[in-house]
Amino acid sequence: MEIPKAVMMVFPLFWFLFSTISSTLPTQANTFLPCNETEKHARLRFKRALYDPGNRLSSWSAHEDCCGWNGVRCHNITGRDIELQLGNPCFSKISCHKFALGGKVSPALLQLEFLNYLDLSYNDFGGAPIPSFLGSIRSLTYLDLLEASFGGLIPPQFGNLSNLHYLILGGSYYSSNSEKEPPPLYVENLHWISHLSSLEYLLMFQVDLHKEVHWVELISMLSSLSNLALNNCQLDNMSPSLKYVNFTSLTFLSVVWNPFIHEIPNWLFNLNTSLLNLNLLGNQMTGQIPECLGQLKRLESLSLDYNSFDGPIPSSLGNLSSLGFLYLYGNRLNGTLPSSLWLLPNLVCLDIGNNSLVGIVSEAHLKKLSKLKTLDMSSTSLIFKVKPNWVPPFQLEYLDTSSCHLGPDFPTWIRTQTSLLDLDISNSGIIGLAPTWLWKWASRINGPIDLSNNQISGNLSGVWLNNTSMFLNSNCFTGLLPKLSSNVIVLNMANNSFSGPISQFLCQKLNSTSQLEALDLSNNDLSGQLPQCWNSWSSLTHLNLGNNNLWGKIPDSLSSVLSLEALHLQNNSFFGSIPSSLRDFTSLGLLDLSGNQLLGNIPNWIGELTSLNVLCLRSNKFTGEIPLQICRLSSLIVLDLADNDLSGFIPKCLNNFSLMATIKTPDGLFTALQYSRYEIYVESLTLMTVGRELEYKGILKYVRMIDLSSNNLSGSIPTELSQLAGLRFLNLSRNHLRGLMLEKIGRMTSLLSLDLSMNHLSGEISQSLADLTFLNHLNLSYNQLWGRIPLSTQLQSFDAFSYIGNAQLCGAPLTKNCTSDDESQNMDAIEENEGFEMPWFYISSMGVGFIVGFWGVCGALIFKKNWRYAYFQFVYYMRDWVYVVVATRLNWFCNNLRSL
Repeated sequence: MEIPKAVMMVFPLFWFLFSTISSTLPTQANTFLPCNETEKHARLRFKRALYDPGNRLSSWSAHEDCCGWNGVRCHNITGRDIELQLGNPCFSKISCHKFALGGKVSPALLQLEFLNYLDLSYNDFGGAPIPSFLGSIRSLTYLDLLEASFGGLIPPQFGNLSNLHYLILGGSYYSSNSEKEPPPLYVENLHWISHLSSLEYLLMFQVDLHKEVHWVELISMLSSLSNLALNNCQLDNMSPSLKYVNFTSLTFLSVVWNPFIHEIPNWLFNLNTSLLNLNLLGNQMTGQIPECLGQLKRLESLSLDYNSFDGPIPSSLGNLSSLGFLYLYGNRLNGTLPSSLWLLPNLVCLDIGNNSLVGIVSEAHLKKLSKLKTLDMSSTSLIFKVKPNWVPPFQLEYLDTSSCHLGPDFPTWIRTQTSLLDLDISNSGIIGLAPTWLWKWASRINGPIDLSNNQISGNLSGVWLNNTSMFLNSNCFTGLLPKLSSNVIVLNMANNSFSGPISQFLCQKLNSTSQLEALDLSNNDLSGQLPQCWNSWSSLTHLNLGNNNLWGKIPDSLSSVLSLEALHLQNNSFFGSIPSSLRDFTSLGLLDLSGNQLLGNIPNWIGELTSLNVLCLRSNKFTGEIPLQICRLSSLIVLDLADNDLSGFIPKCLNNFSLMATIKTPDGLFTALQYSRYEIYVESLTLMTVGRELEYKGILKYVRMIDLSSNNLSGSIPTELSQLAGLRFLNLSRNHLRGLMLEKIGRMTSLLSLDLSMNHLSGEISQSLADLTFLNHLNLSYNQLWGRIPLSTQLQSFDAFSYIGNAQLCGAPLTKNCTSDDESQNMDAIEENEGFEMPWFYISSMGVGFIVGFWGVCGALIFKKNWRYAYFQFVYYMRDWVYVVVATRLNWFCNNLRSL
């Protein structure tokens, strides 16, 4: 939840700024006096240079009075143009790009000689440079180019705008819709800014300022400056040794997401007469939070979250009697909470989560915080200890005590919090039966509720759920699945003990059209066949029914859920073939059908699902060849076809998996692996990697895996596989592969695990295998490899089991020594000169030896009945002995592992 928390905290500050700005500007209405003809024609030339897909400027007509045009404001006495308010009024990235102005900013604006207000924010000028002539409109007092997709050098001519009070620059709001990311805005220096003597508001976002190392000294020359925001501007120096600055009027300072990597600068503590809001979010700042912060006695909001501060929370923060918002989330703070923290009477938000804080929080600490609305103590070692009948003095809207100690009893005091919008008490050590009032009380909360990863029990057969997001996973709930309101959008009830037929839940009657988008019922005891009533769940995008007792054929009616992005049906008892209706899932990014009894060929149309990132079909009964069409899945990062009955060759075209061929992990290509529209729900996947089963959740998008093991594949390993430089796990074991190892396997530099065991591979181990410095699991056993094992720190670190079953291999870590470095070279020379020719006496000796050996052993077993019985009795004894030894050793190892 880190990113949503940061966004939630930063953007209200921006809105505060803009609302403050708008409240200070005149709001006189147009009186529609006749406008100046020269300015009218100038505006029309300005319009002609613009691209207006949403017809926002349709009122700009030569036949209409220009003071009545949309976005135009004229002076109510002179009729001269004083304002152009052309910022995009729509603020949704999904639908508002069509309302964004683009094209070119015409120099016709220079003829609007009384223009003092120009707003082009949230438009899309495609990376074009900011016109330098704007610096010649000396009448400007307000200039807003925020998120307008301008790029390149900020014109130093802006220094001519001596009347400017508001300057807002930076950002590319619609870059995700563009074919090419527009270049960022940047400056060579900020010397020009010192000439803006009237400037009160300076806001820059995503502007590259790293070349200006003296930005603090230059900007502090602006004595009228009251609001300063330089966010994500690549600043790396905040002049920490500077002791004094001239920010005498500064009330708002936001310098976030810049890599400062140093302590809080000394000059900040001199702003004790003016500063109201200080935001240093996400700057990688180090050291302890200084006690001197307590000198900023007018401070109302302090944001130091997502840094690397250590040590205790300073007790001087208790001196900030006006403080309403305190954000310390995501640092390395330790120790107990200072008692002065609980004496802040105006505290509205206390966010101290994700730190190493310890101690007890009791009702005595909280009794004076009557204005508290937000409390976050998550991911700490704090113990929340209050009496069962405690009634808090506050009404919370947001409570997060996840991963701290809230239990073992269910916190009954939350029943008094009737204004809650968001509740997270997951992984809080709560044990026992859920109170009977919980579900009715919870139904009144519109926001998400997270009770996951506790040991809460109870039968939910008659319960009705109404929350937009409900996380009940990893508890001890039983009974039938609860009934749902159509308001539910995310429901996670995985890892419980729910039972009964799945059809009873899926075919329930809803009060209106369902809005459910993410449903996880995995790891329960649900039974029965999948029903036909999928029309009721057409909004589903993520569905996980894995690890239950479901059976039957996968119904064609599942295709009614065309918006599916992730489908898990693994580890059930589904049979039959993969239904052809699944080919309609064009948005499907994850398909896991592993661990069932599906049969037949893998369909050719699987190559039409070009959005697939993950395809898991392991442990079924698929036959036939791997279809070549599978190579069309260029976005695939996991291909798991292991443990089937597939035959034929490995397709040479697997190098078409472009995301496996690159080491980078591009953003925006894995939407199916994480649902985050209303509340984060992260897809998880259990994969057999590094020789054992592991669950991949938050890091799933970084996995690159091909597993074709335990099939009947033949032929050689395609050399094209060596082009997959980003592949991390490759398992081709237990097949009938022949030929040499990949000669250029060293190009697969990202490999962590390589298993080629139990095939018929021959020849020497490729010398380039020594180049795989990240390899931590290797199995080449039971092939026909020969020669010296290549020398490298990596390859000799594996034990002998990685190489056994190759009789002609020698060298460490095997006990078989190679006679000399030259021996293998001499053997190569003999083979090159003589090929496979042998003297006749070697051949005749081998023939005689084979006949004598065969009939000497096998003949005796055939004709001597008592010898035959004794021999097989010995074989069975050895089999049982090996089984007992392995079982006892494994049991000993598991017991030791549990005791750790």
